[in-house]
Amino acid sequence: MLRQTRPKGSDVDGVGIVAILQKPSGPELVLQKQFRPPINKVVIEVPAGLVDAGETAAQSAVRELREETGYHGDVVEMSPVMFNDPGFCNTNLNMVHVTVDMSLPENQNLKPELEENEFIEVFSTPLKDLYAECKRFESEGYAIDARVGTLAEGIEIARRWKL
Repeated sequence: MLRQTRPKGSDVDGVGIVAILQKPSGPELVLQKQFRPPINKVVIEVPAGLVDAGETAAQSAVRELREETGYHGDVVEMSPVMFNDPGFCNTNLNMVHVTVDMSLPENQNLKPELEENEFIEVFSTPLKDLYAECKRFESEGYAIDARVGTLAEGIEIARRWKL
């Protein structure tokens, strides 16, 4: 299936955002719960969205993070272009790594700017606990987005192999 969501001049359709809250207790990953009709489940996801025309992936990530969660962050890294399901469609994205300084006033009283059709519950979990949290969420009936699951698997593999 050919998606028509890629803006002219952009290499990617969208962004997934690995937003890390810098907390004294350790880094936490921003996650969200969002109902997804195609699977009829609430999904545990990272913030994400489509790149707008004339916008870079980094700019899109900062905008989407602010709109969906209220957090203001700084881009520190961007993944290579990744294809979501190349056996099925051409949809692709960059995973954009963003740090969120929790000492900044704009990150205290969050004011998401959700679209009319968006119903998102934002939360965070310690990065070190992500794998266990994914297992817990699945046992409670939530679906785990592949980006979240893959990140959790990577952390768990690194831990097990002492990388």
